[in-house]
Amino acid sequence: MPNITTAMVMAAGHGTRMGALTNNTCKALVRVGGKALIDHTLDRLDAFGVQRAIVNVHAFADKLEAHLKARKHGPKIIISNERKTLLETGGGVVKALPLLGDDPVLICNIDAVWITFEPVLKNLITAWNPDIMDELFLLANVRNALGFNGNGDFSMNAKGVLQKRTQASAPYIYAGIEIFKPSLAHGFEEKKFSRNVIWDKGLKRQKIFGHVMEAYWMHVGDPRAHLATQAVIEQALKDQAFL
Repeated sequence: MPNITTAMVMAAGHGTRMGALTNNTCKALVRVGGKALIDHTLDRLDAFGVQRAIVNVHAFADKLEAHLKARKHGPKIIISNERKTLLETGGGVVKALPLLGDDPVLICNIDAVWITFEPVLKNLITAWNPDIMDELFLLANVRNALGFNGNGDFSMNAKGVLQKRTQASAPYIYAGIEIFKPSLAHGFEEKKFSRNVIWDKGLKRQKIFGHVMEAYWMHVGDPRAHLATQAVIEQALKDQAFL
């Protein structure tokens, strides 16, 4: 299995769609299932063995950094400081390039959690083949998702190559984690832009692949989804399900 020991955790955003939940804190620190969203992500990375987590900060940056410093276990946190300007997902990766290194990394959103009985990250990395892939997206099936209001993001051919939705609906959702070669961001300016700009190039080259998780995936993107996710996690904990 490929050895990926570094991750970037995208935690700079305000989370304005969360309403009053982010009046006095950033989205990364919104609590669900007894802990902050960013801790769900970092704990999954730690359990898998990721050693370094590059965390970008902007909204309530001091508060988020204090929270991260108080963590008692790995991975090692390295801050990518976006206090001056929020660079969005693409610019944030470009700014963090000196911290990421040259080897493939995990890039993780902080607003997704899941209920599953499979080792999601292990299976994702087992599926990674850097000889043919530039990026490998973790995908959720639209039928096993909560908090997603769209009609799906991607379809996938028999080889696992992804294509953006071209019809009324598509079967798969980007689940908030990918394996990424940092070299793909070389040549881009450090400015505000979406990682979709990088993705579009990879999709055109047919170099972005997908791996579908066997899980109930939850996107914590607004207050209603937050309440629903909280209820699902509470029941899962009662049932001793794997989070």
